Amino acid sequence: MKLSWKNELPQDLQAKVAAVERQIAPRIAEIDEQVTYNQMRVLECFRKHHVAEEDFAGSTGYGYDDVGRDKLDAIYADYFHTEDAMVRPQLISGTHAIATALFSILRAQDTLFYMTGMPYDTIQHVIGIVGDEPGTMLDYGINFDYAKLLKTGKVDYKTVAAKLQKNDSIKVVAIQRSRGYALRDSFTVAEIKEMIAFVRARLPHAIIFIDNCYGEFSEIHEPTEDGADLMAGSLYKNAGAGIVKTGAYLVGRKALIKKAGNRLNVPGAGKHEGATIGHIRDMYQGFFLGPHVTGEAIKGAIFTSALLEKIGLTVSPRWDAPRTDLVQTVNFGDPTAMIGFCQAIQHYSPVNSYVDPVPSVMDGYEDPEIMASGSFTEGSTIELSSDGPMRPPYTLYIQGGLTYSHVKVAISKAVAEIFYEKKDM
Repeated sequence: MKLSWKNELPQDLQAKVAAVERQIAPRIAEIDEQVTYNQMRVLECFRKHHVAEEDFAGSTGYGYDDVGRDKLDAIYADYFHTEDAMVRPQLISGTHAIATALFSILRAQDTLFYMTGMPYDTIQHVIGIVGDEPGTMLDYGINFDYAKLLKTGKVDYKTVAAKLQKNDSIKVVAIQRSRGYALRDSFTVAEIKEMIAFVRARLPHAIIFIDNCYGEFSEIHEPTEDGADLMAGSLYKNAGAGIVKTGAYLVGRKALIKKAGNRLNVPGAGKHEGATIGHIRDMYQGFFLGPHVTGEAIKGAIFTSALLEKIGLTVSPRWDAPRTDLVQTVNFGDPTAMIGFCQAIQHYSPVNSYVDPVPSVMDGYEDPEIMASGSFTEGSTIELSSDGPMRPPYTLYIQGGLTYSHVKVAISKAVAEIFYEKKDM
């Protein structure tokens, strides 16, 4: 028998996996081309800014004269086509970066307006529309509004236009690229370009903010290339390639980055302080590897989508749909199946494979969560993970994968464990 990783799978599943590999081969080749293009762009940024060994020394204390930190900011600004950037380990998550950005801009009586529907669960807590935590935007007198999406999951431009015209206190128009825990498709860069142009034509003074979490390197363009004013993302997602242990970034107009730096640190010091200690080398290397690792995760998502659809599950996006982030969803329709599959993914993770995740209450989320995350960095979703709120229609969100091979093995083994082994019991 020819040596193959598939030999350990049930014969029927072996045939399905082989068929899926043949089916998706053209899409995998397209992603490989995209990876090489984005890798070239990152490499050119490193060459332009003369990255050197001494840039990895890091700093302590106040972080004065940290040339590596400042150079990394310049590389991010170049790649994302913005005036400035702030890449910091002191930003502990994408949510923290988003909150830092929004609090730095908005003042009492200003309105934050989301045109892409209700924002992600953790941002709802920052705004203050759920939970009872102090220090929210509503506590500071900042208003919030949003436009519901159409039934198709697309932006309701008619409603957006009416709200932009009616409310002259709107200062920030926010766009969430990824679906979060919504059932809609994530928005492509082309769709975001249309949103930006729509807002500019009707409310030219508004600051357009992009939540880019899960989006970096997923296409060959980024939303800031189309005129977004400010954008945030996490370093333990795409931009950190599974190497960076903490941190997030902001890119955008120079004046807005200055405000964000003052909010993160203190006015006067702003983005010019902040020690990088032992993080800076990983932050450079993570950004360099980001296109490749993101491509591996996207290829894994394509495989996951095709295989789960082949065994009869409802998935989104489908395997041949355009990809603009890492997230793959699968609907189970009942909590038991959702929990079982999430546990199976945990069983084929490199860390804590012996653990059975169970639904539990998590800070920042309204419903109990089930989460499989056998990752080297806690909470890293560029590494293979799956999670979801325990509410109908019991949708599991699968994302990440440092290598395409790991995703193929883990998903195939999870399918065998849940849909084959249990039938034989």
